[in-house]
Amino acid sequence: MATIKTFKQLEVVFMIRFSTLALVTLAAIICLIGYPLHPVVAVGFWIFMPLTVMGFYHLVQTKHSILRNYPVIGLARFFLESTRKEMRQYFIESDTDGTPFSRNKRSIVYQRAKRQLDKRPFGTILDVYQSGFEWLTHSMVPKRPDPASFRINIGGPDCLKPYSASVFNISAMSFGSLSANAIKALNKGAKIGGFAHDTGEGSISVHHREFGGDLIWELGSGYFGCRNPDGSFSAEKFAAQACDPQIKMIEIKLSQGAKPGHGGVLPGAKVTAEIAEARGVQIGEDCISPASHPAFSTPRELISFIVELRRLSEGKPIGFKLCIGEKSEFMAMCKAMVETGVTPDFIVVDGAEGGTGAAPLEFTDHMGMPLRDGLNFVHSTLIGLGLRERIKIGAAGKITSAFDMVRVMALGADWCNAARGFMFALGCIQSQSCHTDECPVGVATQDKLRQRALIVPDKASRVANFHANTLHALAEVIGAAGMTHPTEMKARQLHRRISPTETRDFEELYPVLPRGALLSGIAASSQQSLWEHASAERFS
Repeated sequence: MATIKTFKQLEVVFMIRFSTLALVTLAAIICLIGYPLHPVVAVGFWIFMPLTVMGFYHLVQTKHSILRNYPVIGLARFFLESTRKEMRQYFIESDTDGTPFSRNKRSIVYQRAKRQLDKRPFGTILDVYQSGFEWLTHSMVPKRPDPASFRINIGGPDCLKPYSASVFNISAMSFGSLSANAIKALNKGAKIGGFAHDTGEGSISVHHREFGGDLIWELGSGYFGCRNPDGSFSAEKFAAQACDPQIKMIEIKLSQGAKPGHGGVLPGAKVTAEIAEARGVQIGEDCISPASHPAFSTPRELISFIVELRRLSEGKPIGFKLCIGEKSEFMAMCKAMVETGVTPDFIVVDGAEGGTGAAPLEFTDHMGMPLRDGLNFVHSTLIGLGLRERIKIGAAGKITSAFDMVRVMALGADWCNAARGFMFALGCIQSQSCHTDECPVGVATQDKLRQRALIVPDKASRVANFHANTLHALAEVIGAAGMTHPTEMKARQLHRRISPTETRDFEELYPVLPRGALLSGIAASSQQSLWEHASAERFS
């Protein structure tokens, strides 16, 4: 249900979502009328009247999204949540326990977004002798880093307009997948906090532009926002949008961690006038993102496309995002870079553990390379080709906490992107109804009545708070390790337990090639073989 078109639909929605409030109100009125008839009725009055008053108050309050949509039933959720707060630390779930996301991490996001205390007594509750336990070594000479300095310059030798980016930014989420209010809150939060907001492949809507936050324009295979009627790439439409000062970088989406190689379709029934305007399609027309890009079919053509986008955008940073699949295909892209002398300004490595609104089960669980492995491979390959200094690397895939950031930066990332963490800051409760258009808190829906639950100014401040407090936590962590900037992280500073009696540091677990090793022929035989057989003229 993308929109409410008739009075009958409106009536049904109110019956389903607000019927409890109506029943409680009716019960209060009956008890009020019957109050003089029998004293026992007074008990019902003092039960139902407070619920009625609270229900109508919650319809108009701006702090709790659930209560705006579910003014009486929602009270039960918050009551149950409050009863487990003191016990929560004893029931923390791990990221691998089969749940969609760690309850502990959700709590961290909520606390930082709401500026609540995020401390815990008694020390770790994790089993430090269990295989898989990881830790960062601290220093006897800790530092006091300034989170305001946690920025990096993105832009290689051919870039005319490099971008000074925060090391923590909002990952790709499209308008259409997210509601208008969610996009507004994310972008306003980015504006307040001075960090970047990736548009997702749904292009740039009026909601992205309203508050002027920095944008990374993601260009998917559907070329939404810069497409011809037949779905091919339009250089003229791209140039008209790319020169907007609000757009700081352009990111070509080659694949997505949650469903690499799949493509996607937004059914025409969900394509409203706003979505059609942003994407450059007709109202009610299916939005099809092919599995591969029509604009190029070889690594060399990809490099040529990067050169063209850089020219059309007047020199802004151009890069691409991918989840690593066949290693030889990435090697082929790198061979095209070496042979042409042209490199992207950045590469974003998306992990297979990344999320999405809807994807086939097999794709979400079993397709694509996990983030750490993919990041290590990209970082090592670029070092082995002597290209690492020219290309910045971003990382995305279940990154929420400061330790998550430290871990991927130790493996070579220059900055991190997060999606679900910022969704939690918006009020997402992970109801897993994104694909049904029935999000209870107005985050992932085009239903106007459900969207009303998400109040933009309140949630924008929470987005900014989450970003600021996460960087503050990052400053504390790297400061304790003796560093002043997260880019100083080294793989040897992180350790993982392999067995009850064995540990390894990340330098041993995730080795990288010596600088120029692939070009000089001294890399390990398997890697050298991949490089020698890779061709700039084909991906396969």
